[in-house]
Amino acid sequence: MKTFRESYFEDRLKDEATVIVPNGGERYEMGNIRVSFKVTSEMSNDQLGVYEIALPPKTVGAKLHYHRFMDETFIINEGTVTLEIGNKKHYAKPGTVSYVPRFTPHGFRNDTEETAKLTLVFNPAQRREGFFKGLFETLSEVPVKSSNFLKLYNKYDSFPVDTSNMIPIEENNVI
Repeated sequence: MKTFRESYFEDRLKDEATVIVPNGGERYEMGNIRVSFKVTSEMSNDQLGVYEIALPPKTVGAKLHYHRFMDETFIINEGTVTLEIGNKKHYAKPGTVSYVPRFTPHGFRNDTEETAKLTLVFNPAQRREGFFKGLFETLSEVPVKSSNFLKLYNKYDSFPVDTSNMIPIEENNVI
């Protein structure tokens, strides 16, 4: 019986690539807010998560929070997104890329009258898909239970800077 033996001199090639077409990927919607999973934890062995977000006018994406074990990158595709990073506000237009390393307080929102689209990249992914699914479920409760919100946040490596003002609500729009 012959057993597999690793070759130290040759690479073993395999085709495990995934191509996600525009408007493709698993999609979750709550009102006019949409999150599309582009690269998931499962695809990347939990190394990378890529998610596209459509953020309607006057909508908070997330209030100031930070991550302990992952970095987050924002790529603005359409519209203008207000990025709060530390104690500064940046009005990010299409083409803007913002890398936010762990332990850096940050939040984002759409303060304009037009829908904004952005891509969020998390590394490592930390099974972020569960966070988005749980977030939509938690924010669909009336009223939103802050204890459930905080439990979800903490489970997925998100820590609000101010727990008394952590739920992303503005003009009836939440994400």
